Amino acid sequence: MRRTSMKWAAVVLAAGAAVSACGTVQMGAAALTVSQRISSATLSNEVANLTAAYQADQHKGVKPQRPTSQEPQQVLTWLLLFQVYDKIAQQHRISVTPAQVQDQLNGLGAQAKQSGLTTAQYASAAGAVPPDLLPELGRYFAILGALQTGLDGGKAPTSTTGQQALQAKVVNAQCVAAKSIDINVNPQFGVWDYSTYSVVPVPPSLAAAPTPSPSSSPVRTTPPC
Repeated sequence: MRRTSMKWAAVVLAAGAAVSACGTVQMGAAALTVSQRISSATLSNEVANLTAAYQADQHKGVKPQRPTSQEPQQVLTWLLLFQVYDKIAQQHRISVTPAQVQDQLNGLGAQAKQSGLTTAQYASAAGAVPPDLLPELGRYFAILGALQTGLDGGKAPTSTTGQQALQAKVVNAQCVAAKSIDINVNPQFGVWDYSTYSVVPVPPSLAAAPTPSPSSSPVRTTPPC
């Protein structure tokens, strides 16, 4: 059964670690974790895919809902979130099947259809997800849904208090997972922010050359868990 976690509001629910501008990142890497190296070339290719999707969307009258000047941060956020959720699956003994992944994609497709969009158009315009990463996105949502089911005993809370309590548990699980994979972002692309759970430009306090933060809230570079 699909969960309300499929809504794009849940996309921002993730946690990770970050490094300052003085952190150590291998040459040619956009980001490093304990298990994977995301190369700058990989990031560039995915950014190109997202940019092409944006252009195709706009040609059809579909306006991206995220800043089109921040594609590298948007895409790198997803590449890191997928690793965070793989770790969550490992830590919480979650196993998702191809059918469950497809079920989540079908749910996205249903939401997209309500707006007159394809699944790929919806994912790129609403979530800044390159079309070729749709399978990974489906897995992300499947793991998130399974995590919620495990945390709430299979009965989704209906009260605001219950929903907030569940969200806090999910965020903590994400924080623990992200902390354990030790995310290091190349300052060229930004820093992992625990306040927004995304890659953001390096804030002035960490950058050699001050770069204004797009967020009004302070960037949090240390895990709260």
